[in-house]
Amino acid sequence: MLQIFRVFLCTCFTLLAAPASAAPDGAAVIAEILQRGEAAVAAYDPARSLATASEFSSLYFDRFEALELDLGLRDAGLKNELEVLFGALNGSAMRGVPRERLESAWRDLKTRLADAQALYGDAARADDGSAIFLKAFLILLREGAEALLVVSALAAWLRRSGAADKEWVIHAGVAVAIPLSILTGWAVDTLLQRIGAPLAVVEGVTMLAASAMLFYVSCWLFAKREARRWEEWIAGQMETALGAGSLLALGGTACLAVYREGAETVLFYQALAVGASGQENAIYAGFALAILTLAALYFALRHAALRLPFGLFFGATSVLLYGLSIVFLGQAIVELQAAGWMASIYLPGFPQISWLGIAPSAQSLGAQTLLLLLPLIWLAYRRFGKSAAATAPVS
Repeated sequence: MLQIFRVFLCTCFTLLAAPASAAPDGAAVIAEILQRGEAAVAAYDPARSLATASEFSSLYFDRFEALELDLGLRDAGLKNELEVLFGALNGSAMRGVPRERLESAWRDLKTRLADAQALYGDAARADDGSAIFLKAFLILLREGAEALLVVSALAAWLRRSGAADKEWVIHAGVAVAIPLSILTGWAVDTLLQRIGAPLAVVEGVTMLAASAMLFYVSCWLFAKREARRWEEWIAGQMETALGAGSLLALGGTACLAVYREGAETVLFYQALAVGASGQENAIYAGFALAILTLAALYFALRHAALRLPFGLFFGATSVLLYGLSIVFLGQAIVELQAAGWMASIYLPGFPQISWLGIAPSAQSLGAQTLLLLLPLIWLAYRRFGKSAAATAPVS
């Protein structure tokens, strides 16, 4: 794992030194979105709503996405909320809702856009070296925390299983994800924006895949949580259970967990470098400290996991991965809604908790609730289904 951190450090330093797209004029971009949005709403006709939906899609992809990374550095929560509101407005326009409902959705978006515009209002605002250092540190720490939990839990699980020799699979998944993330970040910055392929789609699809893999692995681990079953499994089925398919699932889960954050992390650092000319040393220092902090947390978590009782460790690991699968699912749906790939029904007044993947969207909340209840439905089916089968008369 130390080798992986060294590769990550060297490749990202190289990337930070590469040229990045110029930072957009945030106030001007938001002013254009507000002006064009007002005109689109004024021209809205529910019977011919496609033109309005196309205009809002253009505003999101062509204007807001260019600002998204810089805005995320200033206020990540506001950026996430604007994604939800864009998805809701675009979804309303595509469905041809009555004018009053579209105007209400536009007012919600317009209010938060005004808040974003205020972040760019201080022309004299400039971050000093300590502020740049703190941002560089927090970007990687924030984006890498979830991936760290997944990777450390899977690695500790293999060691507790008596399969420490197969831990290389987890490391290989991380090693694949790192250059893939860097390549994706480069492609988004230099190629995808020119051909109109949105970052939201890349993020959404990756999160969906990561959610599915985490759910599968969490269910697999949960089935082995009882110490008696675990001892039997180790005694007779280790090589079979940890065959090619299972190892691929574990490595793929680690890879997707890192990759889902990696490309965005690369883009965040490029955006920070563009807006912090002359402060490159502060960025490098913050980045290096974050790497060291994540490495220390990784080894601390793995060491602590080795001391927990078998049942508690395997149960906690499965619950952790299961919870992250729910978080990823909610975040994936929000990204795909913002990209216009999924319909969006906005729930005014419902709280948004970005780090839990909770958003005021009926689709994302419905999907998360279904995934949350799925194990209960399965357990109820097993209990009552078997009872009904046992009491059924034999013909």
